[in-house]
Amino acid sequence: MSIYALKPKFQDLLRPMVRRLHAWGVTANQVTVAACAVSVALGLGLYALEQPSVWFALVPLWMFLRMALNAIDGMLAREFGQCSALGGYLNELTDVVSDAALYLPFVWIAPFSGLQIGLVIWLAAMSELAGVLGVVAGASRRYDGPVGKSDRAFVFGALGLWIAFGLALPVAASYVMWAIAALTAWTCVRRVRAGLSELAAK
Repeated sequence: MSIYALKPKFQDLLRPMVRRLHAWGVTANQVTVAACAVSVALGLGLYALEQPSVWFALVPLWMFLRMALNAIDGMLAREFGQCSALGGYLNELTDVVSDAALYLPFVWIAPFSGLQIGLVIWLAAMSELAGVLGVVAGASRRYDGPVGKSDRAFVFGALGLWIAFGLALPVAASYVMWAIAALTAWTCVRRVRAGLSELAAK
């Protein structure tokens, strides 16, 4: 069960705001690019600190807002005729760039290692690639879990909040990061299998 399954209800809450943004002339691509720009700025800013800081409290806040913006850009595109090839590229590429930027500052946080964070960044990118390759193969875009973008956002947001309170992470937290890496790898496998099963059913 992935947090992604809650997306329809979340979209219902956002729909009035989406209508208002459309009335103001805001486009899906503008929302997508803006969300990526803020993610990169925040990630690089925290990375530059090279130490735990109260500023890590911005991570859970932004993770939630970014999730909302990701839903908003999709709704603007689908419900107001803004779907485009450029939008499709931007949607996929900016997600990978944003994830990498937001996970990067955690290389400075004990007990995590550069290897762990680098592996999670790489596997996160692979999981999104495995999802979008379903479309390339003739199936649907796959969002299968157990650890998708929303789930990783929850974990890193919780870690950011813990760090912001000045609390040292226990050594056991290192195993949590290995678990995220392993489950993200399994997510890649599940997305490929689900795509192939969908094609076989056709």
